Amino acid sequence: MHRHVVILGVLLCLSSTAVRAQPAPDEPRVQLKFIGEMGFLDVLAHSLRQGSDGTLFRYVDDGGQDNLYNFMRLSAELTLKGRHTVVFLYQPLAIDTQVVLKRDVRIDALDFPAGTPLNVNYGFPFYRASYLFDLLSGPDRELSVGVSLQLRNANYVFTSADGTLRRTARDVGPVPLLKVRGRWGLGGGWWVGFEADGSYAPTAIINGDSDSNTTGALLDASLRGGIRITENIDAFLNLRYLGGGARGTSDDNEDEFGDGFTSNWIDTATISLGFSYRLPSGN
Repeated sequence: MHRHVVILGVLLCLSSTAVRAQPAPDEPRVQLKFIGEMGFLDVLAHSLRQGSDGTLFRYVDDGGQDNLYNFMRLSAELTLKGRHTVVFLYQPLAIDTQVVLKRDVRIDALDFPAGTPLNVNYGFPFYRASYLFDLLSGPDRELSVGVSLQLRNANYVFTSADGTLRRTARDVGPVPLLKVRGRWGLGGGWWVGFEADGSYAPTAIINGDSDSNTTGALLDASLRGGIRITENIDAFLNLRYLGGGARGTSDDNEDEFGDGFTSNWIDTATISLGFSYRLPSGN
């Protein structure tokens, strides 16, 4: 993860000293594009510990997250003069499972005995705004670097089937990221590309927690290949890794049953089919 951050930081420094070139003659000065993806998500690994004396709950083994789940992603991009791009992204993610516990589980000072039928709800939708500067420019090639700000909106719920036992946790907060994106034409309308947003940092600085040992990380990286169907429509296949989490103790414990300690890490892989539509515009 550190290596990704260093590479992205070097690219950002290069962008600040890049010579500003005029847009390519056949590239519109203003371009608006909408992108949608649909596919499936596989949880590679996922763990949660709520409370310093809590059980390390493994969602795949203990919580039934061993199926494939629906995946969807929507975004809009506004590009100015062929070099500056602003991206707005919405990524929903909700996984609901039902299991019978094979072992005792302790979450935020509450014990769920082995044999308890348990409803497990995990939600991690997020919103992300990004700015990119294209170092290359041109309609058939791109190497852009920039920054993103993601708003996480996490929700974890554990409920016994009879409703007598329940623990919940919620987490909303900003996540700053570095971003890089590339695309190259292969001829005949075909192209390949990549995209990555990532960070590794002490989240206490951002969230205002008093625990200096609080750390967090996120990496959203993808490889894709596509083809231009019409002048304004592209189709592509996307392979993505999405993972991250945080570990630390919050100093805002007024509504918590435990001591505020949380460790939550998830690793997922997705395969999706996407389409992009560029609004027609003149130069």
